[in-house]
Amino acid sequence: MRKPLHAVACQMRVIAATLVFTLSGCSGVAMVPDPAKPHHTAQGYQNNYSGNVDKPFSQLLRWQADRIKNSLPPDPKTPTPTVKPDLAFIHSNARAGAAMVPAVTWIGHASALVQASGLNVLTDPVFSERAFPVQFAGPKRVQPPGLALADLPRIDVVVISHNHYDHLDRNSVFALSQQSGGSPLFIVPLGLKAWMQGIGITNVRELDWWQSAMVGKVEFVLTPVQHWSARGLGDRRETLWGGWAVFGPDFDWYYSGDTGYSRDFADTRARFADRHAPEKGGGFDLALIAIGAYEPRWFMKEQHLNPAESVQVHRDVGAKRSVGVHWGTFNLTDEPLDQPPQDLATARAAANLPADDFFLLAVGETRKLAARVAK
Repeated sequence: MRKPLHAVACQMRVIAATLVFTLSGCSGVAMVPDPAKPHHTAQGYQNNYSGNVDKPFSQLLRWQADRIKNSLPPDPKTPTPTVKPDLAFIHSNARAGAAMVPAVTWIGHASALVQASGLNVLTDPVFSERAFPVQFAGPKRVQPPGLALADLPRIDVVVISHNHYDHLDRNSVFALSQQSGGSPLFIVPLGLKAWMQGIGITNVRELDWWQSAMVGKVEFVLTPVQHWSARGLGDRRETLWGGWAVFGPDFDWYYSGDTGYSRDFADTRARFADRHAPEKGGGFDLALIAIGAYEPRWFMKEQHLNPAESVQVHRDVGAKRSVGVHWGTFNLTDEPLDQPPQDLATARAAANLPADDFFLLAVGETRKLAARVAK
């Protein structure tokens, strides 16, 4: 049943006040643009093909008013699947060095543990109860992380795609920096090194699009995607965003981060065509691609993929197999939490793509993958 208009107005005032109070004091660090690079501007970083995709505050309030008035999102008909993590395998694999079996474990939302080429890597780790500046408001996770912080093996590298709160969580990254044996290396887009240092994390490398960092024999490359950044009301696009292409001796993988659909994915495949020639194994062995948080399309289309677009990204980047992430954990948008898997199944069928080529994991589930012959 729809709420009375006075109740909607009251809730909107609370939302607006909460956003202003919690976000206005969290500005970023001013960027220093490089005029030789088109995505660097005096007004902040911009996308390659679409300009700015972040919406004005008035449209955010319009969307939130519609959500409240129409009681969105609907409750899911089926809960997000969860399984008990295979800690014995995860920890033995973490210590295996060159004998490590390539594997991915879904922790929830965009957080995953990728074990490959001797490294334990986390993507956008969020272990907090809420994806919000404070822990008494904002989107609350619907189930615990598939791996608790205390259950993680020692992490070698953390990759961050951008600074939105459901991808960069202060408490989580700080806890990881305090792990036994020393902090992992945090590899981040431009502008986030200063933020990390501001909370006491010093083992940080920051990259621009197409720049890379080597960790042992594994190369991490920040790739362009179509999105934006902000942690406050006054720091939009002051730090960069991106996806990650990771190249190991026996396993190559890709992580999309948050993104709308663009030519950036075809550019990524073209950029690495020599590395992925047929005689060198051909394509990414695995891609982690966002499939959720896509409704309403009038608000989300330019910044978040829907599952049909995710299938196209799978093909654009030349992935042998993909796993869907960024779904089933936080109620961020208007579709119910169980809608992305249904829409992904429809999109796979329309594209004649076998289910095993673009699969899903339960929260906590590990999928072992095949290594290629070392390069």
